Amino acid sequence: MMETVIQWDKQLLLLLNGSDSWLLDSLMMTLTNALTWIPFYLALVYMVVRANRHLKGVLCVIGCVALCLLFAGAFDDLVVKPLVARLRPTHDPEIGGLVRTVDNYRETLYGFFSAHAANTFSVALFLSLLVRRRMLTITLIAWSLLNAWTRIYLGVHYPGDVLAGLLWGAMVGYAVYRFSLRLLVPADDSLLVRADDSLSMPADYSVSFCRIPVLIFLLTTIGTLLSVIIFKSLI
Repeated sequence: MMETVIQWDKQLLLLLNGSDSWLLDSLMMTLTNALTWIPFYLALVYMVVRANRHLKGVLCVIGCVALCLLFAGAFDDLVVKPLVARLRPTHDPEIGGLVRTVDNYRETLYGFFSAHAANTFSVALFLSLLVRRRMLTITLIAWSLLNAWTRIYLGVHYPGDVLAGLLWGAMVGYAVYRFSLRLLVPADDSLLVRADDSLSMPADYSVSFCRIPVLIFLLTTIGTLLSVIIFKSLI
């Protein structure tokens, strides 16, 4: 049964991996790079700083994001990947020659599960539960899924690797959120504010603050696309 699932995973990867479009190749290579998203990260930090009334709140949120990255991506890279030792598609002797790569981008040897998917989804879920603003939640989930999709497109992860990463990231993000309640929610219930009938943090994550990362996400995505088009037209 497991062997059948693995074969399906490989066939699905070959179906979804790569394309004949130089535009998509360049776009995916750029979007998969964490440096591309630095403006988005800074926008999220700005939102947290503006929304929290005390330095303790800011430090707690940033610390919780660090916990997400530690238990999602770092745990994966240091423990799960060496332990499971599943070869990436680009290193798999069975299908490696069929995988379409971009600029010979192959990544490290092992790929289960996707740290990109785990990291981004853990942070996305944690901040979504924390802030509880629909437009920000949609943006964060779109950012995570976009990063996850680039890994399949570039052939460095099987769809199963990405799905497992998303599921692990969801568990980590939710666990860190529950932990954050002990740090951020005051003992005095009178200090709590309600949003969508759920208890939220003692911070003001107003719509105006949340619009900044949403706008930066859109500008980064569109700007990356335009930059790739302009760059390719000049060479």
